[in-house]
Amino acid sequence: MKQIIFYVFFQEFLVYFCPMQLLDGKIVSQAVKNDIKEKTCLFTRAGKKTPHLAAILVGSNGASETYVASKVKNCEEVGFKSSLIRFDENCGEAELITAIEKLNNDDDVDGILVQLPLPKHIDEEKIINLINPDKDVDGFHPMSIGKMVQGLPTFIPATPYGILLMLEHYKIETSGKHAVIIGRSNIVGRPISILLSRNTTPGNCTVTVCHSRTNNLKDICLQADIIVAALGIPEFLKADMVKDKAVVIDVGITRVADASKKSGFAIKGDVDFANVAPTCSYITPVPGGVGLMTIAALLMNTFTACENKYK
Repeated sequence: MKQIIFYVFFQEFLVYFCPMQLLDGKIVSQAVKNDIKEKTCLFTRAGKKTPHLAAILVGSNGASETYVASKVKNCEEVGFKSSLIRFDENCGEAELITAIEKLNNDDDVDGILVQLPLPKHIDEEKIINLINPDKDVDGFHPMSIGKMVQGLPTFIPATPYGILLMLEHYKIETSGKHAVIIGRSNIVGRPISILLSRNTTPGNCTVTVCHSRTNNLKDICLQADIIVAALGIPEFLKADMVKDKAVVIDVGITRVADASKKSGFAIKGDVDFANVAPTCSYITPVPGGVGLMTIAALLMNTFTACENKYK
């Protein structure tokens, strides 16, 4: 408890004494969820179905367990129906395929997500491609990605969507800005690079995608008006890599061993928050930033999937 109080005090100290503002995922996600809850209430009062999100969890990975439990809790908060389908870590690929096909054919299910990562003996790409694109609320299906690239209406991957919602909430100017994305994963790096370059708001950025083979990464980052750190290396982005007044979005969330914690670990982002924050105009904390927005965006996609059935 003392550590939590210190963390909150430290962030408040930075906000008061430093020329930057926290991009608070708790505030923004709650605003999004309040909107979804109101829409869901009006939806059901009109005699339409309750949005239903079905999640598949394979194994007992601690981080995945926590994340899925949070999704279920948030579904309840906004008035959604949720289902959690569990499989043993050693389950066969055929069992998973059967479960997805059943959900695809269930008219009551609006959104399907398969919690990643899956055990190594299961082909993730194959499993994702089996999900009905109309229920692909995680936005990972090739059809969803293709439509996103073309600027067509589709389900946007939840984490990049959450980042856009946060930028929009804080009215952060992106047009004409140089955005540097550190990380090229299909879950975050590639989608957010496409979304920020589109002729939309937020958007219209000049985008540079960096990765493990990028030369002069520090020099490139120092040119950035907006940095999205999504590479999964704790505290990778240092203060000397960030120019004054830059906007820093920290997507990283890694458990790091810490004997001083009751849990035995600490949660770290990809940004050296304590040293980077004083130089920024805006920055996301970890925890309390993008992670909360990811779930809010997933709920948005699920409501849209349900709403689409009546169009």
